[in-house]
Amino acid sequence: MAFEGISSKLQDVFKKLRSKGVLTEKDVKDALREVKLALLEADVNFKVVKDFVKTVESRATGQDVLASLTPGQQVIKIVNDELIHLLGDEENTTIHYSSKPPTVIMLLGLQGAGKTTMAAKLAGYLKKQGKKPLLVACDIYRPAAAKQLRIVGESVGVPVFDLGTNVDPVEIARRGVQYASENDCGIVILDTAGRLHVDEVMMDEICRIRDNTHPSETLLVVDAMTGQDAVTVARQFDEMVEITGVILTKLDGDTRGGAAISIRAVTGKPIKFAGVGEKVTDIEPFYPDRMASRILGMGDVLSMIEKAQEAFDQDMAEKMTQRMMSNDFNLEDYLDQLKSVQKMGNMSDLLQMIPGMSGKIKDTDIDEGAFKRVEAMINSMTPRERRNPQLLDASRKRRIVRGAGVTIQELNQMLKQFEQGKSMMKQMTGMVKGKGKRKRFGGFGGFGGLGGGKNPFGF
Repeated sequence: MAFEGISSKLQDVFKKLRSKGVLTEKDVKDALREVKLALLEADVNFKVVKDFVKTVESRATGQDVLASLTPGQQVIKIVNDELIHLLGDEENTTIHYSSKPPTVIMLLGLQGAGKTTMAAKLAGYLKKQGKKPLLVACDIYRPAAAKQLRIVGESVGVPVFDLGTNVDPVEIARRGVQYASENDCGIVILDTAGRLHVDEVMMDEICRIRDNTHPSETLLVVDAMTGQDAVTVARQFDEMVEITGVILTKLDGDTRGGAAISIRAVTGKPIKFAGVGEKVTDIEPFYPDRMASRILGMGDVLSMIEKAQEAFDQDMAEKMTQRMMSNDFNLEDYLDQLKSVQKMGNMSDLLQMIPGMSGKIKDTDIDEGAFKRVEAMINSMTPRERRNPQLLDASRKRRIVRGAGVTIQELNQMLKQFEQGKSMMKQMTGMVKGKGKRKRFGGFGGFGGLGGGKNPFGF
């Protein structure tokens, strides 16, 4: 998981700072020495680390901080502020759209960075925003590159423009833009060819495509797991092509996070998007303040809310609330809720977004397969049993566990958590209704069976 190592180390440093009622200048310097080591171990650029620590120390050793009632909290706030500044402040990380459609977005990168997949992810993301994107296959060198683009494009419902491998990539790009203009496609995403390393031939081709299509965005796709190599590649591309931004892939992997922290400081170009999983829907806009909060273990509630809003159908949520209020909520509804929760992404990553949870789940084994077992249990029931769980006697339960491949204990635990969640959310909806401020609830404690059953999260 991205930033897990650095986040854990920084939280340990902050815990020591909070435990002291009074801080001396030496306390701050000792803490910042540990921060420096944590950043270097995360593969953050040395000069970036040096400048970062120097700035934080200058602000944190002032009398206003050391003499305050909560000096530890003040130092943590300064670290957070400077980390946000390092990642891009409130910089506009959204796509810049052309005043005259179509808006052309050119994707660049080395082979293996995940550029073609990211092209489809970006297209799918923009389609959800109400745009009409077109993918253009400009890579005529890598075997089956165009075929791969067609497959991933189809998976997000976006058309692909392709002229085969015997046409100059510059001509493919130019005609792709023309096709988009004639077919009312507001956005063109050019999937250009990658190379094993930066070379003059590659850069010349990219520059010719740029000069013939006039892209609004020239985005470099880099693999976050390559650490400082990603920063070096970003610098080289920017010097030769002048990129407008960066997209980080594999930010969900076992990466130390150095590339994400360093790229903005080294290139001066914003990180616009991040790939956070293997699914075509696993793409997020890059928000510096939210990312800083994740790195420091403070959670990311806004991103979690956005994921929930995207995953839960609001009309269905309203019906669920009404059914719960009338005590009609059953296991079929429960399964629908679980499926919506699954759409939000990896459970460990979601829990990391909850403030205060990062350190608690560090050594916890979240059972991602629990969803499938719950689904198997409910699917092994008859429609009548799903709608009336009180019918489940010992004989019916034995039949269900045989069909689902689980134990009686697992079935009983799931049913218990279903009832607990149902009761809890009925109380919540009742309180909201009683205040005359009825709201839609997209979900409830539907994490039943994710582990040992100690609480809804299974730990």
